[in-house]
Amino acid sequence: MDMFSLAFTLVFCAALLLSVLLRLYLVSRQVRHVALHRHEVPAAFARTITLSAHHKAADYTIAKARLGMLELVFGTAVLLCWTLLGGLDALNHALSGWPLLDGHPLLAQVALVAGFALIGGLLELPFSLYATFRLEERFGFNKMTFGLWLADLLKGSLLGALIGLPIVALIVWLMGTAGALWWLWAWGAWMGINLLALVLYPTLIAPLFNKFQPLEDEALRTRVTALMQRCGFSAKGLFVMDGSRRSAHANAYFTGFGAAKRVVFYDTLLQQLDPGEVDAVLAHELGHFKHKHILQRIVMMFALSLGGFALLGWLSLQVWFYTGLGVAPQLAAPNDALALLLFMLVVPVFSYFTSPLSARLSRQHEFQADAYACQQASGQDLSSALLKLYKDNASTLTPDPLYASFYYSHPPASERLARMAGTAPPAAGAAA
Repeated sequence: MDMFSLAFTLVFCAALLLSVLLRLYLVSRQVRHVALHRHEVPAAFARTITLSAHHKAADYTIAKARLGMLELVFGTAVLLCWTLLGGLDALNHALSGWPLLDGHPLLAQVALVAGFALIGGLLELPFSLYATFRLEERFGFNKMTFGLWLADLLKGSLLGALIGLPIVALIVWLMGTAGALWWLWAWGAWMGINLLALVLYPTLIAPLFNKFQPLEDEALRTRVTALMQRCGFSAKGLFVMDGSRRSAHANAYFTGFGAAKRVVFYDTLLQQLDPGEVDAVLAHELGHFKHKHILQRIVMMFALSLGGFALLGWLSLQVWFYTGLGVAPQLAAPNDALALLLFMLVVPVFSYFTSPLSARLSRQHEFQADAYACQQASGQDLSSALLKLYKDNASTLTPDPLYASFYYSHPPASERLARMAGTAPPAAGAAA
């Protein structure tokens, strides 16, 4: 191993160790803080949240956090096995010896990515099973049968292969044939695929997993349509999704792009909220469009992915990038798929440290959408809707402040409701 390879190995190990220790520290803070405040409902919520609901939220949050810690430790071990311990190198050499792949470099590289994805998916299955049929079941959220879970897994895997493998083949082909600026062509293709997916997802992909029925409640439809007209928003339809087949969690969202936009309500949401509260939740989502948050996120995705492809284009030419991560690049065959997989494995280690920035921006967007909803609907309805959703989704009202600032894409309940009420949020120790 040369000096550059050794230096990169040390940098990678240092970043990985620091990120793991920071994650474990933050999660342990969250567990301790939630447990410490488990026995008393914060004063700001004492009249709306029962003690039993507060206990459930605390226990659910702690259980998910502990499972997350196990996943983190296991995922770190898997990452080291793929990289420094030679797993990806071994898989690459094993596949290169297959007679069916001999003389077909593009097919061999796609097979490497497929093999990597298959092994990774199998390793994650125990956690998915436990989370669904033990953790979610324990707290009354899981509505899935094993048959439905298995059908989702098979459909998702088949869809991932049918869509993902051709995309991988296209990118790997561009890496090998499009010259020094292949990364620019690959970025353009990737962005085009993402924009196409935004258009096709609502009508072609989502119905493979859920049923979508037009909103039949005429009074609610009239009310929601009037709200959208006031906000200058148009959609292709209002739909109700059978989310209750899989989970008791509730939600509502916009999907699609341009003229293909749809408004989708979970059936669980309509069961829990009254019409005024549904109006307020929808107004919040409309606030994201009014403030162009969706467009901003798409532009940001464009910029970050361009930087990512450019970085991959440079790293794929550096021998130390491979050898520093435990992979010996082949001299007689292309290494493009190797570079792509190593990049996908390593980038999350370094990008983790930017998490607070993206989380903070997202929280600012949520505050702006809340303010818009209070203008277009009822702030009281929005507050009551959020309280119901916090309760029914068992979201803790007492997160650790540091953990929340690092991870939360939505403001904690105390800050969010206080902002809507036009008052300062309570002290961190009391309700944060």
